[in-house]
Amino acid sequence: MSNPRWKGVFPAVTTKFHADESIDAEGTARHIDFQIRNGIHGLVTCGSLGEASTLTLEEKLQVAEIAIKASAGRVPVLANVSETSTREALRYIKGGNALGVDGYMVMPSVIYVADAREAMLNVRTMAEAAQKPIMVYNNPVAYRVDLKPEHMAELADCEWIVAIKESTDNIRRITDLRNLLGDRYQLFLGVDDLAYEGLALGCDGLLAGVGCTFPRENVALYDLMKAGNFAEALKLYQWMTPMLHLDVSTKLVQNLKLIDVVAGVSTEHMRRPRLPLVGAERQAVIDIVEKALATRPKQYQSVM
Repeated sequence: MSNPRWKGVFPAVTTKFHADESIDAEGTARHIDFQIRNGIHGLVTCGSLGEASTLTLEEKLQVAEIAIKASAGRVPVLANVSETSTREALRYIKGGNALGVDGYMVMPSVIYVADAREAMLNVRTMAEAAQKPIMVYNNPVAYRVDLKPEHMAELADCEWIVAIKESTDNIRRITDLRNLLGDRYQLFLGVDDLAYEGLALGCDGLLAGVGCTFPRENVALYDLMKAGNFAEALKLYQWMTPMLHLDVSTKLVQNLKLIDVVAGVSTEHMRRPRLPLVGAERQAVIDIVEKALATRPKQYQSVM
């Protein structure tokens, strides 16, 4: 197989809902198109930010199909696989293959805290079933399962595993992965407020959250870093950082959907048990976004 060389900004896109919690297909497609027109390089459907835990398997496939049609081949569409059993993951992958997704982002384990042997076999089984490029999403902070560099070295013989979304919150991990594995995997930084640091250490891309609302600004950060214009990139990163902090939260969905609303990009509807922010918590987010909009670098501004 000729592995893709994924790189750049891949937003973990939000799933849009109507007020009655049904999927807003038109709104989801429109938001994806907005991001693609502003330069993103790929996208991932139904991750944590996409409220995967509230969606049925059939609904996740529906969102993947919406994304494929909205993308129309302009960027790769990856479907996130975060099922609670390998059996259900394989059923999801079968459905995704039938739709024609370009690849998958897979979780080693979600609710069950798997050990390394279990997690590696789960990833390998999903990759071999998919027969499509795979990005492994490593997030021990949220899911308490950590595939370390030595584990990724064991998985390196699986040709379908091509990338890692690293979200350990430990920026040292990027250098450890590079030192042990070289360029075997494309590395994506999955923590919004470590984007500059990750790119400085040689990450191939960002799996962005705030990039859903500010795609062109995130792409500009990536381009500036890859061009070695670190001083200009730092200014842009510092402007974004208060918003980037909002992605690193148990309320990242509420935060980022409110950012959408304040920026005039999309709606705030979400599925319960999540509820929109209220009171001082809501006002704090609004204040951060309004300040960002008032000081927004015009040369990098996303266009509607």
